Amino acid sequence: MALRNPKPTSKAMNVRAPNRVVHTYKQRLHGSMSRVFPLLCPVLEALWLEDWDPLLVLTNSGVAEPDCVFITKAAPHPAIWFVTRHEPARGFVEMLKVSPEVTACRLQIQLAATPGGCAATITYSHTSLGPQGDLFVAGFTEEFYEVFMREWETRMNHYLVTGQVLKAAG
Repeated sequence: MALRNPKPTSKAMNVRAPNRVVHTYKQRLHGSMSRVFPLLCPVLEALWLEDWDPLLVLTNSGVAEPDCVFITKAAPHPAIWFVTRHEPARGFVEMLKVSPEVTACRLQIQLAATPGGCAATITYSHTSLGPQGDLFVAGFTEEFYEVFMREWETRMNHYLVTGQVLKAAG
């Protein structure tokens, strides 16, 4: 039975429309789906992303899997990630990331085979959790996202071609 005009049980309950930003980008990667998919993992990401170093990874298999939880450095508090879907046969992974007092984020990555490699369609959906999140959402522009995605694409492709982490200049 659906509730009609539900009434909050607490006068302190704060219910409002979300402040959210969603962006999608399609990367062109120089590796097959079977080569790329395992790299979408909190442990194996360190193979291709310089300075990637989660504080904690909770996994039965040692790599990404459904219900894998990991924690990364963030301000003002560490971010908590939860792998909600991990479907290697479909080339699909979904993670939720909660940055306390900042944002709740859903990350979805869908791989698709292409001639000479695969495409990765990557969607980030950030929802503000307060004033710091409002600032983050305002700065998470289409332009910012494109730069972020191109850097990720460059780093992944460098690893796929050379087997080495792309080091920052300087």
